[in-house]
Order: sequence, then structure tokens, then C-alpha cells
Amino acid sequence: MVEVSLILVITYIFYSTLQWAANVHKLPNAAYFCDYNFKIYNMKTLIIVIHPDIKNSVINKRWIEELNKFPERYHVHQLYKFYPDEKIDIAAEQKLIEQYDKIVFQFPYYWFNAPALFKKWLDEVLTHGWAYGSKSGYKAAGKKIALAISLGVNEDELSPSGIYKYPLEELTRPFELSFEYVKATYKPLFAYYGIEYNSSDEWIEKSVPLYLDFLEDL
Repeated sequence: MVEVSLILVITYIFYSTLQWAANVHKLPNAAYFCDYNFKIYNMKTLIIVIHPDIKNSVINKRWIEELNKFPERYHVHQLYKFYPDEKIDIAAEQKLIEQYDKIVFQFPYYWFNAPALFKKWLDEVLTHGWAYGSKSGYKAAGKKIALAISLGVNEDELSPSGIYKYPLEELTRPFELSFEYVKATYKPLFAYYGIEYNSSDEWIEKSVPLYLDFLEDL
């Protein structure tokens, strides 16, 4: 009986501490976990979507629709929607990054690169003194970061024997190096190919569970 009471007391203290921390940091309780050192971990995944024409998107729009069904698991942040003039609120973006431990950048791949606003985001948000530098604290350090990419070409076209010669993992090395430079944990990317050849509902829907599985395994 004493042992049971002690367990109940410890459990009460643990969740009271978690509640207190959530209130102090203004965090939604269900999305956070507190470890033995009382460090707060955000259990949600931040999905930063970079798509310049989401209204006419085929697959990225469908992914967003699915992600929005699970607000307790995913926070969808659309850069072009927030910044139609492309004037990024640097402080707001940095604060957002600090709140999440898993971050995915979702975008369509064209001209062998990401949309321009992604490069602008990297240039302006990952600043010296915040993301890197001896006195920065490396605010993105240890965060799991991955790319989720939709492509018009087929996968075999991005291969040594294909028309474009290089696999997507090689073409995205600059992102890997950039995030490793700020000491983030860069994870393998998610890619869904062939949209130019097959944009049927069936092909689009096939991608949805694959993407969700990727996010859950991140």
C-alpha cells in the first residue's frame, strides 16, 4: 500500500511539473513530454511547406489536407502563405524552430532545386549568433530535420544510367551540409516521383500513407 501511494505521489508530481512547464512556456499539454531532467520535448512534428502555387498543387495540397487531420501530431507552416511578399519574420521563424524537435521541409522539386523562398529562408533564418557561431548556442542542434519532396520525373531518370545522371540524394547534398553545419541531425529524405507522368487520384492517394509512415518513423 505504501509503495502504491508513493507511486501515485511521484506520478502526481511528474504531471504537475509537466503542467507547470507547459503553462510557463505556453505549450499545448498533449503535444509535449518531460524527461527526468524536466527538459520539455515537443512530440509534434513541424512541417514547413514551401510551395509557390499551392492552390494549383496536385500532391502537396493533398499532403497538407491529410496532415491537417492530425493537429495533435503535425504543425503545418506554409511559408508562401505566411509571407506572400517574401519578407520573412526572422525572429518568429527562429522561435518556431526552437519549439520543435522534428522538422520537415516539404516542397516540389523543379529546375533541380527547391523553390526560391527556401533558399531565402536558409539565408535569413539560420543566422550567425543563433544557428551557428561560438556564442550562438546552436539553437537547431540535435533537431531531426528531413526533406519531403515531390518530383515530376521518374526515379530512374535521376540515376547514373538515367537522363539526369545523379540521384536525388546527391542533388540535395547542399541541404544536408547546411543542416549538419548548424549541428542538426539530418535524416534521409522522403521522395515521391512521377507526377508529370501520372497525376491520377490513385497515384496521389498512394503517396499519402507512405508520407505519413515516413513522418512517424522520423
